Amino acid sequence: MNPIYERERAMVTVRPARSGDMEAIRAIRNHAIEHSTALWTQTPQSPAEGAAWLAAHLERGSAFVADVAGEVAGFAVYGPWRELDGYRHTVEDSVYVREGRHGLGIGAALLDALIAAAREAGHHVVIAGIEAENASSIRLHERFGFQYVGTIPEVGTKFGRWLDLTLMRLALA
Repeated sequence: MNPIYERERAMVTVRPARSGDMEAIRAIRNHAIEHSTALWTQTPQSPAEGAAWLAAHLERGSAFVADVAGEVAGFAVYGPWRELDGYRHTVEDSVYVREGRHGLGIGAALLDALIAAAREAGHHVVIAGIEAENASSIRLHERFGFQYVGTIPEVGTKFGRWLDLTLMRLALA
């Protein structure tokens, strides 16, 4: 008997993203912008912004998609945590799953590939900045060994309320 919170795992293939994945990635991203506190903006990404954003990740090899039955069911990227060169060995991750595809192991498959890629690229630490009430993202990162660093109260706002930022870190070396 499967409890309602357990769903059958999807057959997920994680691969490096391609420029042709931009619209699918942008749709997932814009859904998160419009309906969640995962991205702290209320401005949807335009096609030109999406293409430029993805191009930067493709250039550094830091974008991945989860393919489930020929559909982009999620994406993950890592990018610089801070712009100053003293932070050059630290990156921040982002993992997003298409609406209706949560709980199928897609986020875990993406995060696993992202961590491996960041390690292979020679990075030292991966930071996760997560809205403090996003328990499922916090649990996902904990499963991969991320450690809780702290929560900064009321550093963002969306949907008319203040948001707290939970920071987690994973040492790669």
